[in-house]
Amino acid sequence: MIVVGITGASGSIYGIRLLEVLKDMNIENSLVISDTAKIVIETETDYKVQEVIDTADTYYDFNDLTSSINSGSFKADALVIVPCSMKTLSSIANGYSANTITRVADVSLKEKRKTVIVPRETPLRSIHLQNMLTLSQEGAIILPAMPGFYSTHITLDDQINFIVGKILDSLKIDNDLFKRWK
Repeated sequence: MIVVGITGASGSIYGIRLLEVLKDMNIENSLVISDTAKIVIETETDYKVQEVIDTADTYYDFNDLTSSINSGSFKADALVIVPCSMKTLSSIANGYSANTITRVADVSLKEKRKTVIVPRETPLRSIHLQNMLTLSQEGAIILPAMPGFYSTHITLDDQINFIVGKILDSLKIDNDLFKRWK
C-alpha cells in the first residue's frame, strides 16, 4: 500500500498521474491532498479535486490528525509526496507534524519505510538544499521533478510519465512509462 501526498507546489499533475498508474496496476493506495493543492489542481489541470480523490482507494483529510493513517501501526509500504512544496519539505525535515501529510511523513521516516519526496521549486535556496540533505540522511529519497530528454519528439505527457516512472523505479515497481537510455 502506497500513501500519496499532493501538496501545493506547482506540478500536481505528477501526483495525479501517479494515482492513475497505481490504479491501473491494481496497487492499493491512500491519498492526502493539502488545502493549497486543491487550488493548484483546479488551476493547473483540467481535473476537479473530487475526480482526483475518486482515483484513490482511500482518501484522508489533510487536517485530521486523528485519522488512522497518522499512526505507526497503519500498514503502509511507502509514502510519496508529489509534488512536495518547500513548506512541507521544511516541516518534515524539522519534525513539525502540523497536518496529515507532514505527520504521515514523520511516521514513514521513523518506521524506516520507503519515503519519496518530489520537490518542485526552482531556484533552490541553501536552506532548501539543507532540508533535502537532512531528509536524505534520514533515509528519504529526494527525487526532484527533473525530466530526462532521452528521445526526440518529447511531449508534456512524456515528461510527466518520465517522473512518475522514476518514482515507481524508486519504489521497485516495474514500469514502462518512459523510454530508457540505451
